[in-house]
Amino acid sequence: MTFHFDYEAEKKLEFDYEFLIKKVIMAVLDYEGCPYEAEINIVLTDNEEIHKINREYRQIDHPTDVLSFPMIEYETPGDFSKVEEDMSVFHPETGELMLGDIMISVDKITEQAMEYGHSQERELGFLVAHSMLHLCGYDHIKEDEREIMEAKQREIMEQLSLYR
Repeated sequence: MTFHFDYEAEKKLEFDYEFLIKKVIMAVLDYEGCPYEAEINIVLTDNEEIHKINREYRQIDHPTDVLSFPMIEYETPGDFSKVEEDMSVFHPETGELMLGDIMISVDKITEQAMEYGHSQERELGFLVAHSMLHLCGYDHIKEDEREIMEAKQREIMEQLSLYR
């Protein structure tokens, strides 16, 4: 498993965020039954930078908490059975499945943890779980998709004992 971390925010998280992110990513991949070793890029940034990226890629002109950039197009969310039909999603040197990129606003971690009355660890864990489900093909645009994704998020967070 390969994790690439870029910490671009000035505000520092006062806990072992890399350990927590890795733990959540592994939990999601286990939960989804991913049969491959994977490569994931994680960028921790600030509201200003995530605002720019949100505007550029989603045409939404405000900062958001997390952005996901999946590398794989799934026929069915969480179904890795057809992934090998497109070998370009595997790293040519390591053979790992390149799931995609996660960008998280450290400012939003702090703001939302205070707003929801829980720890920054819980907020970061939730954002990573949410983003990883996107990298596994899930979405929340339609009501039925939202319900499935939220149920999975709840179960993963409970498995990790990351409670509100």
